[in-house]
Amino acid sequence: MTIYPPLDILKPIGQGIWIVDSGPLHAGGVIPLPVRMTIMQLADGSTLLHSPTRFDQVLRLEIERVGPIRHIVAPNSAHWRFVKDWKGRVPEALVWAAPGLRQRRQVKKARIPWHGDLGDASQAHWTADIDQIEVPGIGGFSEVCLFHRNSQALVVTDLIQNLDDHQQSPWMRLFSSLVGARERALIYLRAVVQLRGEPAKAAARRLVALEPKLVIFSHGRYIDQDAPARLRKSLDWLV
Repeated sequence: MTIYPPLDILKPIGQGIWIVDSGPLHAGGVIPLPVRMTIMQLADGSTLLHSPTRFDQVLRLEIERVGPIRHIVAPNSAHWRFVKDWKGRVPEALVWAAPGLRQRRQVKKARIPWHGDLGDASQAHWTADIDQIEVPGIGGFSEVCLFHRNSQALVVTDLIQNLDDHQQSPWMRLFSSLVGARERALIYLRAVVQLRGEPAKAAARRLVALEPKLVIFSHGRYIDQDAPARLRKSLDWLV
């Protein structure tokens, strides 16, 4: 099983940035995937939760020892499942959705009290600390990536996956190879993004130009060595 223990605890990985490994979630109800939340600290000491994982009260207290939870971010159409749980326990936090997410039927049924979409309004809240770059796709897909300046970490969601062979069963290794989950987006997601043409390519070029020290994503081992070169290679299908 591909997970990255210890689970559901804060793990510092840079200046003012932490990850929380959790899961597994079961994609399509069958395929076990590790999942990760990233916590970024802003200059005022408050924190932002990117792609929240399952709620845990001990974890919440850990995070709040770092700083009050001010923002909760659902960065694309697939990573919103636990937003409502966190918002219910931290009602003062502002909850942000990737463009188009709030219009989806399942999301509407969940009745999440969104503050707004990720865009100019959200950027204004963290403009001194975080750059946000939207990578658009077809069919209403959008993924908003965050670059945390203090740690020089680029945080994406599904644009890159990197499932470790040594932590997978033979069947999962075959699956990972077939769908392209080796420092790449899955094959179907590449098509969704590529079909948006120049706007998607321009966003990818902006990501590569950041030359981050870390590249963090939701599924698999994140990149902490040779990050600029590996990011460029991970996005070569788009750049």
